[in-house]
Amino acid sequence: MPQTLRQVEHPVLADRLTVLRDRETPHRAFRQALFEASAIMAVEVARELPVREVEIETPLEATRGVRVRDEVAVVPVLRAGLGMVEGFLRLLPDARVGHVGIYRDEEEHVPVGYYERLPPGLPKARVYVLDPMLATGGSAVHALEHLKRAGARQLELVCLVAAPQGIEAVQDAHPEVPIWTAAVDRELDENAYIRPGLGDAGDRVFGTV
Repeated sequence: MPQTLRQVEHPVLADRLTVLRDRETPHRAFRQALFEASAIMAVEVARELPVREVEIETPLEATRGVRVRDEVAVVPVLRAGLGMVEGFLRLLPDARVGHVGIYRDEEEHVPVGYYERLPPGLPKARVYVLDPMLATGGSAVHALEHLKRAGARQLELVCLVAAPQGIEAVQDAHPEVPIWTAAVDRELDENAYIRPGLGDAGDRVFGTV
């Protein structure tokens, strides 16, 4: 397994991923499973956040504890990435939220950017880029490039299902960026959809399919 690829193994995450894959899952249940899977991913990803020691007063006495040291930002890739934001904010409520809008040209299978709104402080923040699917890798590479130009230095990509081609594309373009995923699927089909995958995550989370 490549060094930058970090596959999260957790029985509850695997259960939720099965719900997401099931074609019979309605959009309400899909949305809930996406939130729960993202929350588990957030816990695993946040294990690597640096901390600082602090002194506090409990109701009984003074003691020492730790607080998260760095600023955190989450940047979903619109629109499917929006379904992962709540899971991360449940764990990291002080995180700033940016947005990068990218759609895939269905004929050329290339990313097209259409929107960007990023929070301040990116150079000092740990930035998590959220997108449920890493297929060709085009959107992820595009988003990471935008964030680097905006000053982000500590970037991590968080998805749920990844194809080998997408992993390779991100590693080639951004070899220092960790890629977190719950599953590495078999391949892309002729339409650049992940197999077995879970369909179009954006359509399924918002009920537009």
